[in-house]
Amino acid sequence: MAQKTIMLVCSAGMSTSLLVTKMQKAAEEQGVDTDIFAVSSSEADTQLENKDVDVLLLGPQVRFMKNDYEKKLAPKGIPIDVINMSDYGMMNGENVLQQALSLINE
Repeated sequence: MAQKTIMLVCSAGMSTSLLVTKMQKAAEEQGVDTDIFAVSSSEADTQLENKDVDVLLLGPQVRFMKNDYEKKLAPKGIPIDVINMSDYGMMNGENVLQQALSLINE
């Protein structure tokens, strides 16, 4: 399986960095080749221009941005969703990884 690039966006990029670590660990345990990274909402557009992203996940605190990103990403065919609030709160990297992978494979 080719490497999957998963981008997480939150307001400052800080809270999702712990989630990224947990998602990377889960991916490693499952033998899934991933590039998972978190950015602040202010950096997201630049990252999308400079990097091939397979899926974008929004932190619950920036879910209001979903419609804007759907419009930007639809022409590129990049799926987007909001991270489940309880998975985010519990920092459940395995569940969030599965959410991302299922969006990529739809």
